[in-house]
Amino acid sequence: MMKSEHLEIDKTDQRILLELRQNCRRSYRELAASTGMSPAALIERMKKLEKEGIITGYSANFDYLALGFEFMGIVQISISGDLLKAQEKISKLQGVAAVYDITGQYDAIAILMCKNRNELSALVKKILVIPGVEKTNTNIVLNVVKKLQEFEQI
Repeated sequence: MMKSEHLEIDKTDQRILLELRQNCRRSYRELAASTGMSPAALIERMKKLEKEGIITGYSANFDYLALGFEFMGIVQISISGDLLKAQEKISKLQGVAAVYDITGQYDAIAILMCKNRNELSALVKKILVIPGVEKTNTNIVLNVVKKLQEFEQI
């Protein structure tokens, strides 16, 4: 869930976030050296960023293509009735990587990650039978030019 308040961060916080984005597995000592801070000051800053909800966790990024997910689909979805209930059901389907509540001609977008064309087809059909889903428009991703994990504007 997104917070409604905008939190201000300074250049030091921005540097910490960018360094974490590049490699969050480094020790505090290594991270502190790369940001020009002492380890104690870095730890305090990171605790503050965690408490404020700016840092929400630490994770590894994967190459899904290397893991066999050959088909990535972006599905635009029209929904009538209880939007959030339908979106929640869609988000729980295996193979759904993300669901976004959007404006415009469609009500939601789902990002699907599938290993083959048949799996993608079956998943789109599962979305279509969810109560409230009126229609879908599916796009197949041919190439990924930039991933969300590469967004570095802080």
